Amino acid sequence: MSVLEVRDLHVTVETDAGVTPILNGVTLTIHTGETHAIMGPNGSGKSTLAYTIAGHPKYAVASGSITLDGEDVLAMSVDERARAGLFLAMQYPVEIPGVTVSNFLRTAKTAIDGEAPSIRNWVKDIRVSMKNLRMDPKFAERNVNEGFSGGEKKRHEILQLELLKPRIAVLDETDSGLDVDALKIVSEGVNRAKAETDLGVLLITHYTRILRYIAPDYVHVMVAGRIVEEGGPELADRLENEGYDRFLEPAGGPTASAGA
Repeated sequence: MSVLEVRDLHVTVETDAGVTPILNGVTLTIHTGETHAIMGPNGSGKSTLAYTIAGHPKYAVASGSITLDGEDVLAMSVDERARAGLFLAMQYPVEIPGVTVSNFLRTAKTAIDGEAPSIRNWVKDIRVSMKNLRMDPKFAERNVNEGFSGGEKKRHEILQLELLKPRIAVLDETDSGLDVDALKIVSEGVNRAKAETDLGVLLITHYTRILRYIAPDYVHVMVAGRIVEEGGPELADRLENEGYDRFLEPAGGPTASAGA
């Protein structure tokens, strides 16, 4: 069992107004086999947490810690974090012109495992995963995300998840821009990966609709860079009915300057 621990994490970002606090003391523990959902309004710091775990250079850790099985994640480079078993599915996946999906995936798999997968098994694994995700096999020879629709980009993210087999996956608003059918297919991919590898999932979302397909064990509400309430799946249902108003300052009161 692997454990990702975030302890009293404070993160800032450089803006036109100067150094701006985004996360203000986030504490969170995720074990493999668990699904944690982080919900909250826009600007609450959810995506900042995701990118800080992944090692985005834009975000500066002022204090606190992130460890994976006791190892200091903050001391690792981005590629070292990936090799250690961390995975980020981005809200807005980037295009990589000149690199095909198949080459990208095999290169990533080789870097993580330390050796190249056998061609025969690798081709079979890609075909099976693409079929499960309802992806046209021709996408394997297209450049990464180039000309992909929003739904196709998200399916490609989950294709990576299934093939790279991380220990902890951070899914940053994977449901954004998906229609009902695509949402179900992507969710099924996450559930398959979890069933096959005992994956730990940190699922960041605004809405409960994806939680109908990916059942959370724990739900955390983030507001103004802090986790302000925690509970089980019933908390998501309450948020669906009540929204976030009860966590927010009255109009005219202090507000947080935070990333999504």
